[in-house]
Amino acid sequence: MMQILTDMVCLLLAIAIAVLAGKLISKLKLPAILGWLIAGMIMGPHALGLLGSSLLDAPWFNTVESLLECVVGLMIGTELIWSQMKKAGKQILVTTITESLGTFLVVSLVFGIIFLATDIPVYLAFLFGGIALATAPAPSLSVVNEFKTSGPVTQTLIPMAALDDLVGALVFFLVVAFVSAHLSTTGIPVPVVLFFVFLPVLIGIVTGFLTGKILRHTKTRNSTLAVMLVMLLVSAGIGFAINNMLPTPVLNFMLIGMSFSTVFANMVTEEQRKGMMEVMNPIISFSLVVAILNLAAPLDYHLIFGAGIYTAIYIIARAIGKYSGAYFGASITHAPDTVKKYLGFTLLPHSGVSLVFTGIAVSILDGPAPECAAIIQGTIAAAAVINEIIAVYMAKKGFEWAGELHKAEGGNAA
Repeated sequence: MMQILTDMVCLLLAIAIAVLAGKLISKLKLPAILGWLIAGMIMGPHALGLLGSSLLDAPWFNTVESLLECVVGLMIGTELIWSQMKKAGKQILVTTITESLGTFLVVSLVFGIIFLATDIPVYLAFLFGGIALATAPAPSLSVVNEFKTSGPVTQTLIPMAALDDLVGALVFFLVVAFVSAHLSTTGIPVPVVLFFVFLPVLIGIVTGFLTGKILRHTKTRNSTLAVMLVMLLVSAGIGFAINNMLPTPVLNFMLIGMSFSTVFANMVTEEQRKGMMEVMNPIISFSLVVAILNLAAPLDYHLIFGAGIYTAIYIIARAIGKYSGAYFGASITHAPDTVKKYLGFTLLPHSGVSLVFTGIAVSILDGPAPECAAIIQGTIAAAAVINEIIAVYMAKKGFEWAGELHKAEGGNAA
């Protein structure tokens, strides 16, 4: 009990320091999230240890952090209003597929050539590609939230943040399934892969539909908010219950929150939706800070100094894949020029999802191919630190070059 109280105090202190660091960074006209990221690394177990392993690995913290991921999902879902998205639906879907698969192909091809030349198993290149296509939505969304961006790039990015997670998880787990079969380890059946990729969305759709039905009968703003919060807890609770039955927790709670809020947001009035979000926006901002701290604290800044050529190649190849894939998708769907030119920069943040995928890849390689596990772990861990600092800056510049900073009216992002 004493350890939990100590960890809670450390967490609150870390949040306060991160917020202060964000405000200081903002004075330099840089995104506050850069301050949160740097503060998280400095306070993590590899530096000062204020956010130590006992806290980051604590079941209560993981529960709270997953719940806050659901809250961050509200930021995405409440912007996915069908009446506003109908015209851009095809464009968003096509661009998501081209930027995801484009990244997978570029990174896999580059490392495939390198590994062929250096006598390293080529299947490792496809794992690199599978990890590379994932985008961590929280950093770019925090830029949207902080700088009140609005315009074609923002309106494309927000729904893509949700779809990109689905495409990324689907491709990665399919690659893992094939590599597992190749290594003769316990194979993952493809139907099981598909089920767990889409299960968070199914949970959110069901609870969101029930919430929307109830919200149609609420009369006051307080009752509307109360129903939404209770049902959000129910959605997360279902996710926790399913995760507890699995050998390894795999459900994406941000996707639960996103799909939950997408469904009910399309069933209520605009007045109800705006009333809820006026109250929730400060809570979403707080949730983003905690999510970024959780993402940054495990990053070891020492890896910056030990990063090798594979790390540099990975960062560059992934950036080329994301940018060119987004540009191609936006071009063939006749998206606005700003989307073609600048969307790719907002898709560069990566580390949270990449580290989860890396852990899974290492777990299947450790036994049959430990040397491959070491290559992938060292490369991605170093890339996570270096890429995230560069990517947050470039995401902000992408919105700036697109002319979308401070264009949103009121508190919402889009």
